[in-house]
Amino acid sequence: MGATIKDVARLAGVSHSTVSRVLNNKAVISDETKKRIYSAMEELKYVPNDLARSFANGNPSTIALAIDTGNASDYSNSFFSNTVFGIETAAHKSNYSLMVVNGSKSHDGTEDIERLLMGKRINGIIFPESIVNKSLLKMLDEKNFPYVILGHPMDAEVETDWVDIDNRQAGEAAVKHLIEKGYRRIAFMSDGNDKVFNQDRIEGYKKELKKNGIEIDEKLIVEGVSTVESGKELTEKLLSGKDVPDALICSNDRMVVGTLRAANEKGIVVPEELGIICCDNTPVMELSFPSITSLNVDTYKLGIKAAEKLIGRIEDEMVEDRANLLPTDVIERGSTLKKMKGAGI
Repeated sequence: MGATIKDVARLAGVSHSTVSRVLNNKAVISDETKKRIYSAMEELKYVPNDLARSFANGNPSTIALAIDTGNASDYSNSFFSNTVFGIETAAHKSNYSLMVVNGSKSHDGTEDIERLLMGKRINGIIFPESIVNKSLLKMLDEKNFPYVILGHPMDAEVETDWVDIDNRQAGEAAVKHLIEKGYRRIAFMSDGNDKVFNQDRIEGYKKELKKNGIEIDEKLIVEGVSTVESGKELTEKLLSGKDVPDALICSNDRMVVGTLRAANEKGIVVPEELGIICCDNTPVMELSFPSITSLNVDTYKLGIKAAEKLIGRIEDEMVEDRANLLPTDVIERGSTLKKMKGAGI
C-alpha cells in the first residue's frame, strides 16, 4: 500500500492539514516547512491524488460518462470500449479525469446525475441517447451545465450538442456496395426499428434503393432482437417462400451468425446465392466463414469528438457545429465477393 498524506505529515513533523495546504497552495507556509514536506514526500515516494485534491478545492477538472447500468449488453462490446477509450484519451490530453456514473433509466438517472452536479464533482457530462429524457435535459439546461449526447437525440426539443455515426450514409453505403456486386433484392434485418440508429440506416437503405430504380418491398425490412437465435429465425423466414432476397444487411454481429447458420442449413451458398453485410465490424466478422463484409466505424474517433466537444463547451471555446456525424466505409470480405457473370473468374 502506498504512502498517505498522514505518513508524509508524520515524517515531516507537521499536521496533515499543513501538508494539504502546501499541496493545494492554500496558505502561506514557510520555505523551511515546505522543504521538510517535499523531502518527506520524496523519501516516502508519495504521489498526490490529483482527483481527490481537485474535489477538495472545488475545481474538479473531471468529466463524467453516464451509462445505463440496467442494460449491460449495450456496454459489453468493442464499440463501447473503443468509444470510452477515445473519451479517456481526449480527456487526459486536456488534463481532465473521466468518471463513469450510473444513469439507469430504471431509476430515471436524473437523481444520481443531479447529485454530482450539486456536489460540484464534475465539469461536464456525456451520456448515450438511450438514456436521454426530457427531465434530464431540462435540468442540465436550467443549470447551464455542459453536456454532449452520444447518439442522435430524436426526442430532444431543444438544441443540443451531440455526436454520432452517420447511419443514413451507412445504410446508403451498404446498399451501394451490394448493388455494385450484382445483388438486387436486398433485405434489411434490424435489432429494433424503434432505435434511432436503425431508423437512420433504414432511411439510407431506402434512399439508395430508390436511387438505383429498385422498388422498396417493406416485407424485406424485418425486426428482431440482438441474438443469434433471432437472426437465424428471421433469415429462415426471409429465405422461405417466393421472392426471397439475394442479399441481407444485418444490424449486428450476433444476428449475422444466425444468418450464416440458417443459410448453411438450407444449403444456400454465401456469397453466390446470398450476399451479407454487417453494420458491426467486430473480430467475429473476420473469423466467420466466409468472412463478413462490414461497415467500418471509427468508434475511437467518436469518443474523441464527444470529449473534445464537451471540453470546448466547458472552457467556453468556439464550438461551431452542435452536431457531428462520422462517416462509415465498407470493408469488403468473403460474404459479398460474388463472382460476376462474364468476369472470367
